[in-house]
Amino acid sequence: MQGTTSSNLSAVVSIDLGDRRYDIRIGSGLLDDPAQFADLPKAATAMVVTNTTVGPLYAERLRVVLARQYQRVLVVELPDGEAHKTWETLNLIFDALLANGCDRKTVLFALGGGVVGDMTGFAAAAFMRGVPFVQVPTTLLAQVDSSVGGKTAINHPLGKNMIGAFYQPQRVLCDLDTLATLPARELSAGLAEVIKYGPIADMDFLAWIEANVDALLVREPQAMAHAVRRSCEIKALVVGQDERESGMRAILNFGHTFGHAIEAGMGYGQWLHGEAVGCGMVMAARLSAALGHVDAAFVARLTRLIERAGLPVVAPVLDDKDNVGRYLELMRVDKKAEAGQIKFVVIARPGEAEVESAPDEVVAEVIRASCLPA
Repeated sequence: MQGTTSSNLSAVVSIDLGDRRYDIRIGSGLLDDPAQFADLPKAATAMVVTNTTVGPLYAERLRVVLARQYQRVLVVELPDGEAHKTWETLNLIFDALLANGCDRKTVLFALGGGVVGDMTGFAAAAFMRGVPFVQVPTTLLAQVDSSVGGKTAINHPLGKNMIGAFYQPQRVLCDLDTLATLPARELSAGLAEVIKYGPIADMDFLAWIEANVDALLVREPQAMAHAVRRSCEIKALVVGQDERESGMRAILNFGHTFGHAIEAGMGYGQWLHGEAVGCGMVMAARLSAALGHVDAAFVARLTRLIERAGLPVVAPVLDDKDNVGRYLELMRVDKKAEAGQIKFVVIARPGEAEVESAPDEVVAEVIRASCLPA
């Protein structure tokens, strides 16, 4: 546990990157526990980056515990929502760092969901060519996915997360108590990223989610703790083998190629990221079946679970005149695309995923079928 014996911890998952490693600490009451922050990099200044929704709930509590070891603790509140994951909002962090005379030892703390985590990590990677940062995720989606693994980015009107850097945090602190204030829609969005780990890596976990999805929806503590821990274990294993997404790590994007097209095509923030990914997983499962990898029963099983989690399973129409063309156009901007050829994460067999291309006509049929009510 590296320097802490706190009883608040229910699990510690380590990310091992060879010459570097850090912990994902999971438990209740971590936000107020000085032991969780005791052995972080030393500095005169810490800056908490949060948003206008999370800040009023948790920023002062984090500021108080950080004040035990930093002479100065600054708090910056960003506007909330995916629509604000932009250069303009990123600059608010740089403005605060520079206006307050922060130096290259300043430690940034990302307090919030995936948008806050991505932007704080990107700011940390770029400010003075790199300062340390810590992830303190307060949404389920961030705790099980976006806070882990060092992918940081902002959006561009032509594509999601297209401008960013790989930059690992010093630590990830998942305080499960913060999930109590999460709106129901955000909780469902986070479940999309929990569900994805089953088809790509662990069918036993998928079966566990099916048996416990109702408990997760009412935030039963033991169920939530297991879901976060197992998700982080799987992601840590994948990231440890492929930190910079040169191969295996791409499987973590199951459902994301379709999902990112939905987000960009509708306008960022119309659907939550997890909602788009949930629907995108249905589309990716249908593509896997169309390519002969899985059967219709598997697609139906996954679709049923995604729907039970409160997520959309019917894809939106992005263009009344040429909907298929619009989807294909947006997916060609996906980071996995090569020479204009779209690459998809498909289920090679239940519990195992791979990245491959597919004929446009097959993808088109999946899009057409997915946009029609069942």
